[in-house]
Amino acid sequence: MPESLDASTIIFALLAIFVLWKLRSVLGSRTDDEKQPPRDLFFRRPPGPAAPGPNSNNDNTVVPLAAPPPAPALNAPPATDRWKPYAEPGSKVAQGLDAIAANDASFGIESFVAGAKAAYDMILAAFAAGDRQTLQNLLDQDVYQSFVAAITAREARAETMKTTVESIDSVNIEEASLRLRVAQITLRIRAKVITATENAEGKVIEGSLDQPVELNDIWTFARDTQSRDPNWKLIATQTGH
Repeated sequence: MPESLDASTIIFALLAIFVLWKLRSVLGSRTDDEKQPPRDLFFRRPPGPAAPGPNSNNDNTVVPLAAPPPAPALNAPPATDRWKPYAEPGSKVAQGLDAIAANDASFGIESFVAGAKAAYDMILAAFAAGDRQTLQNLLDQDVYQSFVAAITAREARAETMKTTVESIDSVNIEEASLRLRVAQITLRIRAKVITATENAEGKVIEGSLDQPVELNDIWTFARDTQSRDPNWKLIATQTGH
């Protein structure tokens, strides 16, 4: 044995061999069958980008605390009472409103009635003031011509008219229909109106400047459901009983 190898060197070499032997016996050695970890049979990721379901054993899965609300069914039937209080379910008016809504997704009964009330006020005021431009925007051509004829005759007599709608007390739907693609709705409008006609000298010759009268008007509005113009126009008027 060479002199450079003393007793301590030999002892450290033997200790190193002993430690390596113990590690190998504890950890073992990897065989060819152990090159890939075993597949977890309790977690199978579905194909594509979809996330695992709530029953997955994947630690990264987020389980919702509450189920999302169900999506509305396609082509679900409309509510039978959606036209209340203007039409009873199954009535002819309700069927007419159904037909209009089926052809015009923007149609809503509350917005229509609100617009009809505003139009009623504007038309009466425009007629009294002789405002032809406003009337032309709100009236069908035939109705416009009859209104203009009355205004022209009044102007020829040097008469003036003053009208104020004090209140619209009720609006009821008398008829509703869809003819080809044109929607028509007839309303019975009950209102309190102050109206008076004065002659050239300013004397009231018809009506009153301070006493309201109760009007019971039946007006029919129409709109082409395929038109980009959202406005309805007045196509007929008559006095109710």
